[in-house]
Amino acid sequence: MIQESDLMYLAATVELAEGGLFSCTPNPRVGCIIVRDGQVLGRGWHTRAGEAHAEVAAMNDALGRGFADLSGATVYVSLEPCAFRGRTPPCSEGLIRAGVARVVAAMTDPHPKVAGQGFAQLRTAGIEVDLIELPEAGSLNAGYSKRMIGGRPLVRLKVAISLDGRTAMATGESQWITGAAARADVMYWRARSCAVVTGIGTVLADDPRLNVRDEAYAVDGRIRQPLRVVADARLRTPSEAALLKAEGEVMLVHGEGARPRLEGVEHVALGKTRVDLDLLLEKLAARGCNEVLVEAGATLLGSFIEARLWDELIVYMAPKFMGSDARPFAQLPLATLKEAVHARMLDITQVGDDLRIRLLPVDNDR
Repeated sequence: MIQESDLMYLAATVELAEGGLFSCTPNPRVGCIIVRDGQVLGRGWHTRAGEAHAEVAAMNDALGRGFADLSGATVYVSLEPCAFRGRTPPCSEGLIRAGVARVVAAMTDPHPKVAGQGFAQLRTAGIEVDLIELPEAGSLNAGYSKRMIGGRPLVRLKVAISLDGRTAMATGESQWITGAAARADVMYWRARSCAVVTGIGTVLADDPRLNVRDEAYAVDGRIRQPLRVVADARLRTPSEAALLKAEGEVMLVHGEGARPRLEGVEHVALGKTRVDLDLLLEKLAARGCNEVLVEAGATLLGSFIEARLWDELIVYMAPKFMGSDARPFAQLPLATLKEAVHARMLDITQVGDDLRIRLLPVDNDR
């Protein structure tokens, strides 16, 4: 029978799972709490791939608190325990050996090697299993689920605009449209992303680093840098580009006819004369990317929107007008209102003097 305390402990595991928000990719974010007779024996979360999963971290925490015997305990976990050996042993086997009496999970693991098998193994061993689906658990791992089920990462588009929807002056000048608070906020989205995608136009015009520079996102003293991806069909990225000098990996994605000329940089041909965005997302998913952030100019943003290859749009709007000659939000060749791309508001937040508007696509059948 589900108790109110079950919901309380389970919600707490989701909060613990956020400990791996910036570091545990490509694995899911998972938290765990072990309880017996109303007493918390141990807590843990998954920090990095290859390191202890949340259940093992919680069992180790319990051992460190002097609770070597976990028999009869209830294990609350934000994701179904894994049922196969990857870089670490299956968590289901560890829980069985520990002699726990019950496991309560907030969502099923969509990984094809798990997908209910962890629950089945526990039940076969005589452990009671309850699944109480929490939306917040699903939201935390939406990108992981999308990659496991659909073979593509969750895609967020980010753009900074003026009140009249402009992203740069006619000359290309765009630094800075928004204030320091909004630019700092962008670091959060980069830090939780597995890859940041931009276009060659942005590289040539703004020379961005596209890395994470705020120590607030360091875990155990280390900042995990996202993969920087440049859609550069003709390989025009200059050797002195700032993103090539910043810490972290860089991938240049180009057309089949372009010849790689930069050493020490990964080159991937995806498409004939222009970058195939469908293939790009499949490639990133195959590399273990759960969440992708697109920070690009009007052309590449327009291509993602037109192809309906986005899951969320983050718009930072500055209280200023840039004029009718300034460059638009996105290049979208729409002729009639019927062709308009629809979105719905997720939330609106004031960040410094600017607004951050988060939108979701409407009538998207991906």
